[in-house]
Amino acid sequence: MAAPTSIGDYLAALPDEQRAALEELRQTIGAAAPQATEKISYAMPAFEQDGRFLVSYAAFKDHCSLYPASTAVMQALGDELTPYFSGKGTLRFPADAPIPAVLVKKIVEVRLQEHSARRPSG
Repeated sequence: MAAPTSIGDYLAALPDEQRAALEELRQTIGAAAPQATEKISYAMPAFEQDGRFLVSYAAFKDHCSLYPASTAVMQALGDELTPYFSGKGTLRFPADAPIPAVLVKKIVEVRLQEHSARRPSG
């Protein structure tokens, strides 16, 4: 199978349940980071802001994943992420039980704060 060239292609290739879960995740991330842009990165849908990685997500045979790829997220939201934590920077969930939108918004907010802290002043 060829790598997807757009978010639409990626989502269209998924089974209905996974597509619905990831479309909801996509909308939640987009609402929490309205200035972020979307792209395919490493064959997965991703959001970036100011040219820097924010989060990505993907579907696999038996689960979906959200990749905040951030120690700060894990430290800030540790207990809330415990049910989803699956390794360094990876949150895993079944399509029929997605990460709650409120938690996804918190994840994105921490990532945006990280971006702001790293932005050079001046």
